[in-house]
Amino acid sequence: MPLKIGFIGLGAMGKPIAVNIAKAGFDLTVYDLREEPCRELAALGAKAAASAREVAQQSDIVVIIVVDDQQAEQVVAGEQGLIHGAHPGLIVALHSTLLPATVQKIAAMFRGKGAEVIDAPVSGGQQGAEDRQLCYMVGGAAEVLEQCRPVFETSASHIFHLGELGTGALAKMLIQVVVGLNMVAAHECEQLCAKTGLNFTSLQDVLHVSAGQSFVLDHWLGRFKRPGESEAVRRKRAEVFCKSLAPATDLARDVGLSLPGTSVAQGLIMRLMGID
Repeated sequence: MPLKIGFIGLGAMGKPIAVNIAKAGFDLTVYDLREEPCRELAALGAKAAASAREVAQQSDIVVIIVVDDQQAEQVVAGEQGLIHGAHPGLIVALHSTLLPATVQKIAAMFRGKGAEVIDAPVSGGQQGAEDRQLCYMVGGAAEVLEQCRPVFETSASHIFHLGELGTGALAKMLIQVVVGLNMVAAHECEQLCAKTGLNFTSLQDVLHVSAGQSFVLDHWLGRFKRPGESEAVRRKRAEVFCKSLAPATDLARDVGLSLPGTSVAQGLIMRLMGID
């Protein structure tokens, strides 16, 4: 019997992933607080649900991709949350950037319902989702990943199984740390080029084949800063990225570790994105 897929969270990352799933021919049910993206998915053949609970009731696998831990817990345990429609055999895949402890907390909720949880955050941004070039880092049971793999492959160029539940979340927060620090480097290179007359695009070509190469520097203006976008759009993306760094700084505090570079990057995000 074909898999029935549920999808919750149709934002900048979630919508193109859901579109890929719909275009692959899966039986798809979607839910978002906003009506417009639900209508867009419905035009591709998806069904729009009235609540997260309804998504769970109609699905074999449910994907959640929301902004942070608080939103994830609300989607799961709110009044019309996913947990209230959970059934034995349901799989919940968490694509959001969450604390490993939040992943474990959510998994414990579903365990009593006979449902499975895997943490499967993604990296590659909106463009990566649209190009079906995302990197999936997965924590949880290998057999559960195999059930989800056909769904993930609709948007993935790479899928890594990293170990037990929570390891995917840990890997994603570390990627966010590296990206944040590279954003600082890219911004400072761009600023120095502007002040000294060196062509930034030419410097990118040099950096691409040198020890200074990084994906962020390669795509700084086209996929990260995006100076052609309105300030309101850039501000929103900057706010989301700031939130995505919070799990790493929270975890570091919990384990007694200082991440001064990450804290600096988090405080500079607005300036890096060209917002005064």
